[in-house]
Amino acid sequence: MLNNIQEFYNMLPLVILGAGILISLCIEMYVKDSEKILPWVSIIIFLSASFYSLATVNSVSVIMQNMLATGGTVNIFYFIFTLGAAIVSLLAVDYLKKYGAYYGEFYLLLQISVLGMMFMAGAKDLFMIFLGLEIMSLCFYALAGINRKRLKANEASLKYFLLGAFATGFLVYGIALLYGISHSTSIDIIASKFPELHSNLLFDAGILLFLIGFSFKIAAFPFHMWVPDVYEGSSSIVAGLFSTGGKAAAFSAIIVTLGVLFNGAGNNIFEPYLAVIAVLSMVYGSITAIAQTNIKRMLAYSSIAHAGYMIIGLAAGSYNGIAGIIFYLTAYTFMNLGAFGIVSLIEGREETNLELKSYSGLASRSPLLAALLAIFMFSLAGIPPFAGFFGKYYVFIAAVKSHLTWLAIIGVLSSVISVYFYLRVVVLMYFGGAGSKESESGLKVEYGNASLLAVIICVLFVIVIGIAPGSLIGLISSFLR
Repeated sequence: MLNNIQEFYNMLPLVILGAGILISLCIEMYVKDSEKILPWVSIIIFLSASFYSLATVNSVSVIMQNMLATGGTVNIFYFIFTLGAAIVSLLAVDYLKKYGAYYGEFYLLLQISVLGMMFMAGAKDLFMIFLGLEIMSLCFYALAGINRKRLKANEASLKYFLLGAFATGFLVYGIALLYGISHSTSIDIIASKFPELHSNLLFDAGILLFLIGFSFKIAAFPFHMWVPDVYEGSSSIVAGLFSTGGKAAAFSAIIVTLGVLFNGAGNNIFEPYLAVIAVLSMVYGSITAIAQTNIKRMLAYSSIAHAGYMIIGLAAGSYNGIAGIIFYLTAYTFMNLGAFGIVSLIEGREETNLELKSYSGLASRSPLLAALLAIFMFSLAGIPPFAGFFGKYYVFIAAVKSHLTWLAIIGVLSSVISVYFYLRVVVLMYFGGAGSKESESGLKVEYGNASLLAVIICVLFVIVIGIAPGSLIGLISSFLR
């Protein structure tokens, strides 16, 4: 009886979100102005799950017949997903009216997608990963085209669906091979048999297909082709969700499944594959972002480069690498959500003001937004003392400790390249307005208090994590030993 009660308390973040989805569904069905109520209901649900996850981070256990883990790094991922979704909900309060998608269904899809992410992060079984992935992905396809009156949104939704379904095929085939060789879908059982299985060619092929499937989800080169068009066609806040929550959920699933590679049971046999896609993602993402004139496409290619930095942690094949990835994902969630949040504030009603030239002279029209965006650009570029610098630092150090110094050097060079296109935005905002046509175009920046609050929360996290990175990395590392 006591075990059942403790099990219930450990899975309470999932219960809170599940109950919240049912409550939100009833509000959407029976309340006339549901779109006015649901954002605040969603925020309460997400914040409740977020703070409870953080409060019970030490309650490490395995529940639901060894299908789901709780506590430790799982709860840290829960915190990332739910707090990130709360920020998206705050941004949506004002943005959805401007975007023309003022529907209560948006918040329902957001809640259900986060539930799918949580299933992936806590999975102890391959089927649980697949279930979480499909729940999240189906909601993402709908969110990409939430405004069906916009052709770009329809295109983004269809491209995401077709390529996402294609990627799922790799994943399912990989799971089938893993099950066929190991005779189990339990990750723990597969891990216990790993020393004798990893020499089997079909088993290695199964893990490789699994990795390829998730390489689509994390937007790693050469499986990135959907990212620029989907980010550009989707609403700005949804693109922010895809690049943060979706990426974090995919990395959590990879970490959960391939954790055996980092416990000394065997060498990291996929180091060459991971190192190659890390290099290609970093270099391609950074160089291609330079040529972009649309800020959402620039951030999309930037997302590909950041996926490459995080994959360095996987290639390192150590607990330090995993801790670095989780730290990086936490920092990246807030700095990228904040960047997309400001893009959503500046964006016009007909998807105007998305070109980089629209930001010319922004500092003179809206000094606060310019300062906030500059902080996010500095952090994304990896300039200290912001959170982005330490995210890169920890994965690079993990690579050096694993004798992959060459990979860390390429990462540093890629970061140097990326400084150009991030600082270009800052230069435009502060030095591009004097006498230019753009400064005379009458760009009007209007935003509500809720949206501004969301961006300020992101800035605070970026600064606090940058000032005291040791606390977060220490917490993460304590659960990986």
